[in-house]
Amino acid sequence: MTIPPHPLVTAARRLATEVLAPRAERVDQDGMPASSVEAVKRSGLLGIAAPLAYGGSAAPAAVVRETAEILAGACCSTWFVQTQHHTPVTTLARSDLPVRERLLGPLARGELLSGVAYAQLRAHPRVPVRVTRERGGWRFDGRVPWYTGWGLNDVMLLAGVTDADEALFAFTEAREQPGLRPSPPMRLAALTASRTVSLELDGLWLPEEAVALRTPYESWAVTDRPKNTNASPAVFGVTETAIGLLEEDPSAKETAGRLRARLDAVRRQAYDLADHPVPTERIEERLVCKTRAYDVMRAATTAAVVAGGGRAMDVRSPAQRLAREGMFLLVQGQTAQVRAAHLGSLGSPGPLSR
Repeated sequence: MTIPPHPLVTAARRLATEVLAPRAERVDQDGMPASSVEAVKRSGLLGIAAPLAYGGSAAPAAVVRETAEILAGACCSTWFVQTQHHTPVTTLARSDLPVRERLLGPLARGELLSGVAYAQLRAHPRVPVRVTRERGGWRFDGRVPWYTGWGLNDVMLLAGVTDADEALFAFTEAREQPGLRPSPPMRLAALTASRTVSLELDGLWLPEEAVALRTPYESWAVTDRPKNTNASPAVFGVTETAIGLLEEDPSAKETAGRLRARLDAVRRQAYDLADHPVPTERIEERLVCKTRAYDVMRAATTAAVVAGGGRAMDVRSPAQRLAREGMFLLVQGQTAQVRAAHLGSLGSPGPLSR
């Protein structure tokens, strides 16, 4: 008996087929239209991990991963903007502070789209963003090097480190305001459409009721460090789409079959590891699997360019876009531990050199 797909998987496929994939090359070159953002908000996918009581779906991890694959494979820029939203949602779902009641429902129902600015916390013990007490609230000073979705998001979850060495996360509107100044959107080799900027913070003041999380830095880091050792579903989504291009080319079908077998194997292993009940265990195995996923993605996107020949040099070529998106995913969410493992893998002797 065939099991019907989860409704959110169906919604993701519809969004990908009707909106994201047909626009992907145009979005890559010209930017993301407001209509794409509105389509994501209406899809129900922004509440995929949110509690049912707040209008979310509380979907299982397998469904969250599958929808991420579908969106990334259709338009990686759109996937990247909407994936920022899920950290604010899960942060609020675990919070017992007043901001939960104000924002969790609107975020879960897709009425608001949130970005997130917290990767700078991983620079600790360096403190790119310092948070200090001021006038019954909190003052933010420093620089956020990367913020995605500027001009597309409604709110942002901003993080810094306090004088007591706490990680503090608070919400504010995603707009220029006193104490918060964005750079012009960055021109990137891939995903320029995601509207990524840096943020200069010079006395941005947020009230106590904007705080969603305040915890000792090391307590936060213990849960954060293992996250990026797992392979990203986006890597599998881009790989899947690249293999799909190869399957359409009679001369590349054999290559496509071999790559699909490799993809299926590494995806199974990656998701088995992601479902392991202790996220701080089997770290080396997770890192090896992550680098294998990168290897398959790189092979599939390169093969799509090779099969496309000279046509793939046109910036409107899907193969070229996928290759550039794959390059982006090699460094997205990269930590020192992930970088070291990946570089070690790339420097190891290959089968032809042995």
